[in-house]
Amino acid sequence: MARSAFYEESAISTRERQERRMYQVFHIASIIVLVIAALLVLFSLTSVPAILSNEELDGTGKAISIIFWFLPILSLVGFFFLFRYVKRRNNVSFDYTFVEDELRVTKVFNGKSRKHIRTFKADQILKIGYVDSASFDRTIAGLQGKKAIPLTPNREPAEGKEFIYLLYSTSSEKKVYVIECRQELLEYLVFAAGRSKFERK
Repeated sequence: MARSAFYEESAISTRERQERRMYQVFHIASIIVLVIAALLVLFSLTSVPAILSNEELDGTGKAISIIFWFLPILSLVGFFFLFRYVKRRNNVSFDYTFVEDELRVTKVFNGKSRKHIRTFKADQILKIGYVDSASFDRTIAGLQGKKAIPLTPNREPAEGKEFIYLLYSTSSEKKVYVIECRQELLEYLVFAAGRSKFERK
């Protein structure tokens, strides 16, 4: 029988302040290179026709001139996507919402944009345990080279929290996920999945 419950918790980076600054740096840098690229595109509206109408250049010369003109634009666009990729790896957190025997995990970028990652159904959780236990190593060893998937921004748990793992089964495969949570969320998960699935330290 389903257990009526609602619980929310977040795993926030222990380096939040530093990562927030890094996010802003790369965000501003990405805007700057995009503006410069846009200006070069506007200039190309007059420069490229001038190159094409230059009678002193043959076809090859015109092609080379146009390529050299667009190379900086392409480089700037490349830097824009690079900076965008780097900034989205900074100041990332995860929200865990437990509702009606389901754990919903959402990835949050800079405290604003959100992306739903996965919903864990209690009846598909095969095992729950602590990452710093021997059962975690045994579980990973049984997955034939697959690594645990972290759903936390931290390498070490924040104060008052612990890393726990979920061995989760779908119709096609089994995977291990790691979340960072307080004792309360662990208790909800254990109650919903069944105490027999909980591996103690």
